[in-house]
Amino acid sequence: MPRVLVVDDDPMVCVAIEVCLTRKGFEVTVADGGEAGMRALESCDFDVMLIDVFMPHMRGFESIRMFQECRPDLPVIAMSGYAFANAERAPDFLRMTIELGAACCLRKPFTPDALLTSVNQCITTPKASARHSK
Repeated sequence: MPRVLVVDDDPMVCVAIEVCLTRKGFEVTVADGGEAGMRALESCDFDVMLIDVFMPHMRGFESIRMFQECRPDLPVIAMSGYAFANAERAPDFLRMTIELGAACCLRKPFTPDALLTSVNQCITTPKASARHSK
């Protein structure tokens, strides 16, 4: 049974991901922030990790860097629903996560199918060639 770590400060997002993945046979561990995610990584092995880019106390960019230093072999799926009012000149934060080493990214809100596709791709594809954007 593939193990997934979900790091997000929004309990509703965590529950939705957990329900979706559990129904498809994944074992899901939820961490409510970057620090809790680091503790989970130290105590368990995971096949893939989903992380929110913007969380209090530890920004996703910082978390991605720290998680990669701790577990460079673990595929990371970056998630974000953050958007600027002036979208024309807004930085693409999810694209930046790919440059930092995330295997792929999901823009919130995403569909269960998009979630499952990303998780399955990260589990079955070597990390270096799994990069894509939803």
